[in-house]
Amino acid sequence: MELLNSVVDGINTLLWSYVLIIVLVGCGIYFTLSTKFVQLRMLPEMLRLLTEGIGAKTEGGAVSSFQAFCVSTASRVGVGNIAGVAIAIVTGGPGAVFWMWVIAFIGSATGFVESTLAQIYKIQRPDGSFHGGPAYYIKNALHQSGVAKLFAVLLAVTFGLIYNSVQANTIALSAATAFNVPQYVTAGVLAFFTGLVICGGVQRIAQVTEFLVPIMAGLYILVAIIITIINIDKVPAMFALIFHDAFSPQAAVGGGLGSAILTGVKRGLFSNEAGEGSVPNAAATADVSHPIKQGLIQAFGVYVDTWLVCSATAFIVLLTGQYTIGGELTGIALAQASLASIFGASAPAAVSFMILMFAFSSIVGNYYYGEINIAFFEAKGKMGLFLFRALVIGMVVFGSMAELSLVWNLADLFMGLLCLTNLYAISRLYKYAKVTFSSYLEQKRQGIAEPVFDPAILPDEHGIHAWGVDKD
Repeated sequence: MELLNSVVDGINTLLWSYVLIIVLVGCGIYFTLSTKFVQLRMLPEMLRLLTEGIGAKTEGGAVSSFQAFCVSTASRVGVGNIAGVAIAIVTGGPGAVFWMWVIAFIGSATGFVESTLAQIYKIQRPDGSFHGGPAYYIKNALHQSGVAKLFAVLLAVTFGLIYNSVQANTIALSAATAFNVPQYVTAGVLAFFTGLVICGGVQRIAQVTEFLVPIMAGLYILVAIIITIINIDKVPAMFALIFHDAFSPQAAVGGGLGSAILTGVKRGLFSNEAGEGSVPNAAATADVSHPIKQGLIQAFGVYVDTWLVCSATAFIVLLTGQYTIGGELTGIALAQASLASIFGASAPAAVSFMILMFAFSSIVGNYYYGEINIAFFEAKGKMGLFLFRALVIGMVVFGSMAELSLVWNLADLFMGLLCLTNLYAISRLYKYAKVTFSSYLEQKRQGIAEPVFDPAILPDEHGIHAWGVDKD
């Protein structure tokens, strides 16, 4: 295990220090400028679309725009928002929080583009549901079947297996800290309930996430607000520390400014997933009248994840002062200690419950991303899906008992490979998203309350299957 961890860590250093950060930030800035700051000027429209989708009814196997948002948020809002932020502060200092905010802002534009493309090139299944995502737009629009298959495999492995081991690891550590529950016991219970939900199909997954996501996010943000009010006198100094250390990290931060930036970017990306190619898989499932609608909703999801939930953890950790840069207390244990300093001995149990909701919803959302990409290999049929579900449950058991550093390093490695593949695709296909966006804005200017998508506006209709066109 130590050798594997060392090799993976070395690859991550090369990938994140010299390749990914340039590509990821570069694409985000380009999309931000090219769309004229879509993540700011379309914010009212994002909120309108999101609220209108709540409680919307669908037919057959279709999923509403709000349910698709909840599935993606279930995957986004997980241990990265709690354990990941705590790790970022201990490793990169308070300044890492600033760089998480930055990557969320520019990543929102990237998320808008990839989710719009997923809607344009989605396909409809026999039961009326929709499937789509990078593997589908790489094959249908770029006509690169080999690259599409590579992405589908990478995503199924990353989310269904690697990321779910991270979620399970955090649940097990949290239960052990709060209740002294042996990790193997947590592994068994978690495996049972994971199997119960994922074998119920997309409708059950959508229903579970639609119920869990608003509750878990709302409760956690409420706790952060309470702690902020209790420590209101420390808030100005906290913000000053974040902004100062973003550009002049404390001496205890190994690697200085570079470490603060890289840590913030990695943990921010792991949390909000912008550009990673995961969220488009959920975005494509929504039954909407125009691709831009789901693109805007998913762009807002980046803000919910990082600016709200990740910031909640950052405020809890920084205001309670339980952290030490470079210290051994990190991850979920640090979050529990921070809350215990305010709420007493009952805090670890409360955190463990919140972690359970966050991480379990992520396991469910992550699995669905994997299922969509397993479905990409239609020739494998039900046997392939059965095998994938068995592997997911197996990785939940593995993650519950694995070492913390190994599962996070594996997550970073596969996240980087996914990003490079997806960013290559959306950079080449961006022109189609831009034309679609212009069409949406033009219809709004004409007073059309609910714009409708016509594929004929695109310079090339090949590969579009769910919008009245079926050209290969």
